[in-house]
Amino acid sequence: MASRMNKASIIVDATRYIEELKQKVEGLNTELGASESSNSHDELPMVKVETLQRGFFISVFSERNCPSMLVAILETFEELGLDVLDARVSCEDTFQLEAVGGENLENESIDAQVVKQAVLQAIKNMS
Repeated sequence: MASRMNKASIIVDATRYIEELKQKVEGLNTELGASESSNSHDELPMVKVETLQRGFFISVFSERNCPSMLVAILETFEELGLDVLDARVSCEDTFQLEAVGGENLENESIDAQVVKQAVLQAIKNMS
């Protein structure tokens, strides 16, 4: 009789432990799902802008490639009055752009932060 009680308590303990593990797994899956969905929607590309003697060096990198991203960025350059003097673009799996934009002489002077914010806003407006 004592061994039956012992087996029963072991089974009860094991069942409780399994339930605890199931709850932990559900909690972790919920956290993982929440972080994945927030990352995929809110993830903005990395944008760096450096001031050159007459213009800017602009670097954009994004984990996701979107066909219209290049067009949106180039339209932003045009709106800012930047002439693209040199550019390298890769759109295979990720999106990567390195460009040298020269300021038009007719335009009022803009700084690197204005260029960076304009590029980020153009990319945000795509989605």
